Amino acid sequence: MPHRFAVLRTDPIVAIATAPGRGAVGIVRVSGAQVMPLARALTGRELAPRLATYGPLRDADGSPIDHALALHFPAPHSYTGEDVLELHAHGGPVVLQLLLARCLQAAAEIDPATGAPRLPRLRLARPGEFTERAFLNDKLDLAQAEAVMDLIDASTEAAARSASRSLAGAFSQAVHALTDGLIQLRLLIEATLDFPEEEIDVLQARDVRGQLSKLQHDLADVQARARQGALLREGIKVVIAGQPNAGKSSLLNALAGAELAIVTPVAGTTRDVVRETIQIQGVPLHVLDTAGLRESRDEVERIGIERAWQHIESADAVLLLYDLTRRSEPSHAAEDARIATELAERLPPGVPVLHVWNKHDAAPDPLPLGEGIALSARTGAGLDALRQRLLELAGWQAGAGEGQFIARERHLQALSRAAAHLNAAAAHLQGAAPLLDLLAEELRLAQSSLSEITGAFSADDLLGAIFSRFCIGK
Repeated sequence: MPHRFAVLRTDPIVAIATAPGRGAVGIVRVSGAQVMPLARALTGRELAPRLATYGPLRDADGSPIDHALALHFPAPHSYTGEDVLELHAHGGPVVLQLLLARCLQAAAEIDPATGAPRLPRLRLARPGEFTERAFLNDKLDLAQAEAVMDLIDASTEAAARSASRSLAGAFSQAVHALTDGLIQLRLLIEATLDFPEEEIDVLQARDVRGQLSKLQHDLADVQARARQGALLREGIKVVIAGQPNAGKSSLLNALAGAELAIVTPVAGTTRDVVRETIQIQGVPLHVLDTAGLRESRDEVERIGIERAWQHIESADAVLLLYDLTRRSEPSHAAEDARIATELAERLPPGVPVLHVWNKHDAAPDPLPLGEGIALSARTGAGLDALRQRLLELAGWQAGAGEGQFIARERHLQALSRAAAHLNAAAAHLQGAAPLLDLLAEELRLAQSSLSEITGAFSADDLLGAIFSRFCIGK
C-alpha cells in the first residue's frame, strides 16, 4: 500500500545511478510504470524478470551504443516498488550520457499512425527520488531511507556497519518496539478512563507504573545507542590552540600519521587552518591546526589568528597546547594564562578544554600530576592517553560496537522529546489520584515523537528536505 502521508509520483524517471567519473561499470536506472517498452526499444527483445540479459544497447538508428547487461525488476519486487530497468554498461561518462539521452529520446518518439508518444513519458530524476519512491511505496521507512545516504557517506568502517544495521531495520525495529509498548499502555489508560470508579484497582492490577518504567528504561537504552551512532556519523570537531611553537602542527601530524602541516622553529609558521579527519576506534574526529595565538603586527598572521578564534568558538572540544620546556618562564606562563582566560570567556558553555603539555621528552622537569596530559608529538609518547581522553570527551563508550545504529540530529531530538513526554506521564501517575487524562495525552505525544523517526507521521516539507540531500540516481 502506498504511503498515505505524501503525494505518490508514478511518472517514469531516469538517471545515471553511479558516481560521476570513469569506472569499469556504470548504471543507468529507470523506474516507473511500463518500462518494458523502453527495454524493447533499447535491446530489441523481451527481458525475463530479474535475469541479466547481455547484448547491444542500440541507438535510434540501430547502431550499438554499448554491449551491456539489461535487468528488469517488475513491481513490486524492486528497489522503488515500481517497475525498474537497469542498464549495466561500461563506466565511461560519455557512454552513460549516450544511454541516458537514448532513454529520453526513445520515450519522446511519436508514433506517426496515432500521433501519440510510443512510450510512457520519461523525465530526469530529482536527487534522491529513487529512494523517495521506495519510501512512498513502503519498501523502506524514513530511518532506513536516511541510512542509505549514511552508508554511502560513511567515513569509517564502524560508521558503515552502523549504517548497514539501520538500513536493515535495526533502528526502526527498536523504535517500533517502543511504539507498540506505548500503544498497549495507551489502550489500557483509555479503557480505564471509561470506568473511573475502578481506575486505581485497574492501574495496580495491570502494573501501569511498571509498564511505564520499562518503557522509560527501554527508551533510554535506544537513546544511548543512537547517540553512539550519531558520533560515528558526525564525529566531533577538535581544535588545537595555543601559543606559537607549542607544537600544534607537530601534534596534528602525529595524530594523523602524516606530514600534513609545515613544521619549523620559526614562530607563526601556520597562517591558515589545516584540517584532517582521523578516526579513533571508528569515531571520526575532525582535527584543526590553527595559527598560534599571540599579538602580531603581521596582517596575514592577524587574519590567521582571527580565523583560529572563529574555529575555536565553533569547536566541540579544544586542545589547549602548552610548551612544557618553557613552563617555568614567567612571560611565557603569563601568556599561557591569558590565552586560557580568553578561551574561558569566548567558548560557549559546555565546550570542554583539554590541557595538553607538549615536548615532554625535552622538558627538564616532569608535569605534576593532575595538571593535564603530558606528551611528545615528536616521539609519540603520551599520544595513546590523548586519544583515549578525546574519545571520553566525545562521549564514546568502549564496547558499544555492535549495538549502535546510525542516527541523525533529528532522530536524537525526537527521542529526547519522547523521553520528556514519558517523564511527564510518570509525574501524572504520582499521588493518590492519578491524572489519567493528562497521562493519556503525554503518551500520545510520546508516540507521535517516535513516529517522526520512521516517517509514519511526517510533513511533506520534511521529506523534501531529507531527500534533496541525496545524490542524483539514488
